[in-house]
Amino acid sequence: MDFEKELVRELEKDELWTVITFKTPYGPGTTMEKLAKAVENAGWKVTFKANWWTADIPYGLVRIDLRKDGREKILLGKWILGEKCELIKLESLDLERGKDEFFRMVDSITSTLIHDPVIRTMREQY
Repeated sequence: MDFEKELVRELEKDELWTVITFKTPYGPGTTMEKLAKAVENAGWKVTFKANWWTADIPYGLVRIDLRKDGREKILLGKWILGEKCELIKLESLDLERGKDEFFRMVDSITSTLIHDPVIRTMREQY
């Protein structure tokens, strides 16, 4: 991904959540793997990753939980399909604002699947 350096710099901030909004030419699985590889290359250990997307509109959400030197971070990647990888926005959020953003994005993607027991269980964990 062309914006690895900016992402790695943002991960060093104190806030729990790092939220990146970007365009990607890849599908959901490849996008998640490329994002995970970018943070692993910077020395972060991936402890959890999940992916949500919608087929109706080409956008999705990646959540990657990270650990490095006793610190924990949550990377939230909001993506939309585009012709190339392009950074749109990068920000750090505190616990509550990050959690709100995460739930808002999952709700926007999974609103029709709210009765799915797997999704319901995952939502209750966070």
